Amino acid sequence: MLGLLLLIGGADGLVKGATRLAERVGVPSLVIGLTVVAFGTSAPELAVSIRAALTGQREMAMANVVGSNIFNVLFILGLSAVIIPLTISRQLIRQDVPIMILTTALVLSMAIDGQLSRWNSAALVVLLIGYTVFLFAQGKRAAHVKTTASSSEAVTETIKKNAPAWHSLLWLAIGLSCLIFGANVLVDSAVNIARVFEISEAVIGLTILAIGTSLPEVVTSLVASLRGQRDIAVGNVVGSNTFNLLAVLGISGLVSEQGLTGSLQLVQQDFPIMLAVALLCLPLFFTGASLSRIEGGLFLSLYLLYSTFLIGVTTHAHWLSSLKLFIFYLCIPLTVLTVTGTLVNDLRKRRQWPGTNKGPDDDT
Repeated sequence: MLGLLLLIGGADGLVKGATRLAERVGVPSLVIGLTVVAFGTSAPELAVSIRAALTGQREMAMANVVGSNIFNVLFILGLSAVIIPLTISRQLIRQDVPIMILTTALVLSMAIDGQLSRWNSAALVVLLIGYTVFLFAQGKRAAHVKTTASSSEAVTETIKKNAPAWHSLLWLAIGLSCLIFGANVLVDSAVNIARVFEISEAVIGLTILAIGTSLPEVVTSLVASLRGQRDIAVGNVVGSNTFNLLAVLGISGLVSEQGLTGSLQLVQQDFPIMLAVALLCLPLFFTGASLSRIEGGLFLSLYLLYSTFLIGVTTHAHWLSSLKLFIFYLCIPLTVLTVTGTLVNDLRKRRQWPGTNKGPDDDT
């Protein structure tokens, strides 16, 4: 309960500080969501993976990232969209989601043999630095040409006059501290409870650990959605996934003397699922530049199915073969049909009503 309260309060402070900071320095809120907020809320994954790498649990470090990325897209975006349909900015569709997909494919190619060497990890860190510099430079350029509504200008001017910069930085610092500490308390408590009820270590690592370290993203995206900062809500997830792949795997792989390792199941099963989930974002985001409640429900259903499958594999459940048949012969075809249907419907609307083909920031 204490961990949950810290997460909620920390997320509110983080979104508030990030929003004010974005308006003050002239950086679009999407860029703040993709960098400051996304990197901050991924700090638990970084801490857990580094600790795992230093203590020789190299597979746990990699599994934590894979599980967290799948959870971020399917559960967090799904739940956020079910509560409030999310509008997706053109920058996310054209740039940041493709970057997330390419980064996922790159890491999969590096770890295809079950090994992520220190050289591979160093390359990921270099890409992280370049990606972060590129985002901030792009955001500053866009700020000079972006025109804002008079109401937004009035709000910005009020913030600049009445709120010193250190207020925004203080909100960010307090929010991040509460998020990180709250996540650690919640994860430790959940693991202890699981052990009391004699749940296996494998299930704990693949479910509780991955979900627990992603709780800051859950609360931050939900709070951002409710506060109307939907760019931060979506950008937080996309940025967190890219950060997990580049920074968490990169840094934890560097601190480990032998790099990171992944089991055959992780490489052949969970890595491809992570890539498929990333690819799923592109067509659904593209349709109407939004994520509807129905699509959000699809994401949540897929995560529930993945979790059930994961538990079945880990515990060697007798119903696993039936679940595999259900997935391959019903769930996958239905998902393909849903995505195809939304694409066809969107293309039909674009042809009938060309004037409605604008994304949320086409006018800016």
